[in-house]
Amino acid sequence: MKKITNIRHITLVFGALLALSSCKNDGFLDRFPQSEFSEPTYFKTENDLKLYANTFYNNLPQVNDYRSDNNSDNMLPSTSNDLLGGTYAIPASGGGWDAGAWLNIRRCNYFLKRYENAQTSNQALYAAEVRFFRALFYWQKVRDFGDVPLVLTDLEDNSEELYGPRVNRNLVMDQVITDLEFAVQNLPNKGSEETGRLNKDNANALLSRLALWEGTFRKYHKLGNEIPMLQKSLAASEALINSGRYKLYTTGNPDKDYYNLFVQQDLKNNPESIMHWAYIIGTTTQNYTRQSGESNTGATKDLADSYLFKDGKPIGLTSYSYDDGTPANEVKNRDPRYGQTIATPGFVYNTNPVLTYGLPNIGTSQTSSGYWLIKGRSSDPAQIVANQSDIDAFIFRYAEVLLNFAEAKYEIAGTIAQADLDKSINLLRSRVGMPALTTSVQADPNALNYGYAVAPLLYEIRRERRIELIGEGFRFNDIKRWKAGKLVEGIKTVRGMKLNASLRSQYTYDVSKIATDNNALIIVNTNFTNGRQWNDKYYYLPLPLDQITLTQGKPGAYKQNPGW
Repeated sequence: MKKITNIRHITLVFGALLALSSCKNDGFLDRFPQSEFSEPTYFKTENDLKLYANTFYNNLPQVNDYRSDNNSDNMLPSTSNDLLGGTYAIPASGGGWDAGAWLNIRRCNYFLKRYENAQTSNQALYAAEVRFFRALFYWQKVRDFGDVPLVLTDLEDNSEELYGPRVNRNLVMDQVITDLEFAVQNLPNKGSEETGRLNKDNANALLSRLALWEGTFRKYHKLGNEIPMLQKSLAASEALINSGRYKLYTTGNPDKDYYNLFVQQDLKNNPESIMHWAYIIGTTTQNYTRQSGESNTGATKDLADSYLFKDGKPIGLTSYSYDDGTPANEVKNRDPRYGQTIATPGFVYNTNPVLTYGLPNIGTSQTSSGYWLIKGRSSDPAQIVANQSDIDAFIFRYAEVLLNFAEAKYEIAGTIAQADLDKSINLLRSRVGMPALTTSVQADPNALNYGYAVAPLLYEIRRERRIELIGEGFRFNDIKRWKAGKLVEGIKTVRGMKLNASLRSQYTYDVSKIATDNNALIIVNTNFTNGRQWNDKYYYLPLPLDQITLTQGKPGAYKQNPGW
């Protein structure tokens, strides 16, 4: 039975004091109302700092819903994504830019202006926690909008920063990395932190992720000065690798270990967990296992085709025969992660009573595409009870760090040594019994269209990232940083499963009423019959109209993002 003391289980009475019951929408950064916060009362003791920092922990980027790639070429949701479906409208207000959307950054700045007043020798520790979160919040703003106002202090009613200009995104991301480096320097070492709180390894994991994002974004969007960012990502990744504290979870069973990794009720002693979110019955629980059977989504044919065969080669090069006419044949001799991610005949999805997956439930709430995503879905009936699942969720997983390392290494030098592949990508492949990736890899004749040429070795590093991290919320961010919007286009991305005549005859309903394309691939979602079309304006969201209006006539008046 899990038993932990964790930051999110503390009753945060202090958090209520920070609630904004009334906010003027005069600008993007309203300051805390003086009537709701009394400085003489707080920022006096270490406990005050701790309670304040506690309010940010619910924002840690946990992975407890593997439908989080619905906005990418990995998934086919039954309801079209507004952005990729071309129906996203410029909001009149809100849209990620209103006062509430900037509240966490305001709270960070408020704390960082006052934390040194507390009588404690641990001032820098809590400043490091808050700067970790400020980095996360500002990266989210840059990811969504590009140039944003950069405010590093709390504001008064007459502060000019209330209407401050948008700052070049590169400069904002420089500050994000500075905040994370401060966190790495001032957070405690792994094992010496209070249970459930941040440590240096957590900060290095986020630094590994965000510096890779920034370095590759700068490179592929031609913004310049990408190498220092890539080097910072590489250094953070190497710090975690060289620490010896982490390794990939494995029991030596390549046909089960990947699946089992994501359905564990206690990740406390899992060597792959750099940080995780613990769910406990009676305290805080989740609902993903139940929802995954009624999620109205499914993996794409495009994703299924991306899995290599057991000889380490893609469809166009493999020595194995390939038949995608039935789900049972399609998974044969493929990377074992295929059958541990997408349900195939024989998968036991309930153990009491035993229920086994057979025909793909095309067009149902279980799977829109015929490819039912089962990653993170438990077969334990106790986990299917509504809102009573206690499967833990990763926040930072060592596998991602290995992928970050390999990609950063390649992007810095334009190549990567075999020894570096062996300490990163090939550890992931070894867990599932796949052949090692070598530096002399052949080009995939059916390579995806990135919109530009991708060297074969880099292509395989990116493929490995897609397969290993499917459903963990990375894919659309990766597409954006690689400037690879073309990946979401085309009918292949969105069409459903291929069914041969023999399999069609086994259905009790009339499969002929489901449209097919010229390759007899089932079109199960009329929202996507014509595929998705990418527009480069989608790399950023539009600013809400009211914010553009509010800044007119002031220095640095806002302009709409390109294309909107």
